[in-house]
Amino acid sequence: MRCLTLALLATSIFLSSATASATDTAPAYIGKHISTPQDTRAINKVIEDFQIAIKTKDRKLLSTLVLNSNILFDSPMNPEDIAYVRNTHDTSFDGLRAGGYGEFARVIGMSKESIEEKFYNVKITQDGNVAWVMFDYEFIRDGKTQNYGIETWQMMKVVGDNWKIASVMWTMNRPEK
Repeated sequence: MRCLTLALLATSIFLSSATASATDTAPAYIGKHISTPQDTRAINKVIEDFQIAIKTKDRKLLSTLVLNSNILFDSPMNPEDIAYVRNTHDTSFDGLRAGGYGEFARVIGMSKESIEEKFYNVKITQDGNVAWVMFDYEFIRDGKTQNYGIETWQMMKVVGDNWKIASVMWTMNRPEK
């Protein structure tokens, strides 16, 4: 009984301290990010060029927008599918594909149908040489939405004040038929 009482007391103390820290007033510098209008324009240009590269199937333009061809570029599998792969043939599978960017660029360049990715509710958060871009998207092939969801980019400012995409992750939902 005494152990149970001590455990309950410890849990109560932990929860009250967690609650207190979550409601504490943040220091004045929290939420203040270093951002410039020039950087915002440059990031928006990358977003615009990304959409143009897909629509025009311009793999070369697409390649100028990413840091390198080995960036994380994937829609992670759901936990159930990861478990299936781990149980059937690869115990270390993490739900991410290697070479995601290269495969995406290949599909874009080889597509016979019209393709387009539309972005909605774009939000850019920049702090110095790092930025996050988040938006709702829909991927359209031959006039029909193939998938939609949320997409996030991590970006970094490189030499020459250029912005590059350092990683891309997205959810993938299928429209109802």
